[in-house]
Amino acid sequence: MKRSIEFNLKPNWDEIEKIRNESIGFLQSHELSDDTIHSLSMIISELIENGIKYGNFKMIEKSVVVIINIERNTVTIEVLNPVDDNAFNHLSRLDKTIQWIRGYQDPFEAYIERIKEVSKKPLNDKESGIGLVRIAYEGKALLDFFVADNNMLNVSVVSNIEGK
Repeated sequence: MKRSIEFNLKPNWDEIEKIRNESIGFLQSHELSDDTIHSLSMIISELIENGIKYGNFKMIEKSVVVIINIERNTVTIEVLNPVDDNAFNHLSRLDKTIQWIRGYQDPFEAYIERIKEVSKKPLNDKESGIGLVRIAYEGKALLDFFVADNNMLNVSVVSNIEGK
């Protein structure tokens, strides 16, 4: 049975549900628990949304790449999207957010703190910053990222497999 799968998708919001459904099918074929599949599909959706939102898709052939790799006790999800020289602010915010989440012993504490912050924001504020915290807490996952030489941002998540 295939232990990994890769998707290339256009930076189009309509593609998210398609990849989510295909990912669910792949995860189900490995007999993961429903709770694990639900968490992983949330992670995939959140990371794709961020990839589309913050990616640089000025060149037509650029796409978002999703890689899912199942190991014995973990699942690694990588989402890659192109960035350019103007991405410094986004990458700096991404780094600060990931480090902030890691600063908590329990991601639930970070989640509660972020919910408190979001509840004080005006309703028209479009950026909640809750996605990465959801991944860490609800997905019980460890986040990381790097920018490759080809200007592709790689955001990765490692999640332990439960109920297998």
